[in-house]
Amino acid sequence: MREILSDLVAEEQHLDQFLQSISDREWKKKTPAPGWTIQDQVSHLAHLEAFAAEVLEEGRARIDREDYSDFDAWTEKGVAQYRRRRHQEVLEQWRFGRADVVDALSRRDARDRVPWLYGDMSARSFATLRLMETWAHGLDVKSAILDRITPIPEDDLEEDEEDPLADTDRMRHIAWLGQRSLPFAFEQSGEKFPDQGIRVELMGPKYAAWRFGPEDTDQVIKGMAGDWCRVVVLRQTATDTGLVAVGDFAETALKVARAY
Repeated sequence: MREILSDLVAEEQHLDQFLQSISDREWKKKTPAPGWTIQDQVSHLAHLEAFAAEVLEEGRARIDREDYSDFDAWTEKGVAQYRRRRHQEVLEQWRFGRADVVDALSRRDARDRVPWLYGDMSARSFATLRLMETWAHGLDVKSAILDRITPIPEDDLEEDEEDPLADTDRMRHIAWLGQRSLPFAFEQSGEKFPDQGIRVELMGPKYAAWRFGPEDTDQVIKGMAGDWCRVVVLRQTATDTGLVAVGDFAETALKVARAY
């Protein structure tokens, strides 16, 4: 758990620092999510972290008390409760919630089962889900300011210039989650998942090779880790990336892939 929690905290701090760099007025800028401003994006994170902390403390009983039959309405309700608050307060609420989640997870074994809205999962997967949410909504926040969702090629950066959208090795957790979620993605789309499974072979930052899935399958997705991660969090479509599918099921996977 130490590694995933360390990366989770780092991803949260990275977004926190970016938020501190924007002006008060920019918190009201529209993001790619219809109807949501930057403040709404952070409100969503604050709402989910607070709820996650309560679930970690109370277990399934906390989820059973929540009406999320209409998930979109439940999500919007969570965001709406912060709309009249100052953005500084929303930011503080997110900080409190995420700290409580990390603290609770630090006392769990990676294999411990944790209840969640979509069903039980391991503590490791739960932490990875929190990292994925942070990164995905961070993309929305940054795109509202930078007017792009992908990083600038390193060769185009000035010396010592840092790109807030630069891919990091923390994304390997999201890439792993995306591959692990493929059976769920196929089910949600009414597709049959192949018995042999699907392998994902990616190039991460600094030419790191990330491989997930069975080695003996002929169904393979290949490409850049940043492309794969943006696809599985539904911020890009595969046709807008350089991802390549080998096999019919792999081609379907690029159409239906989702990490949540």
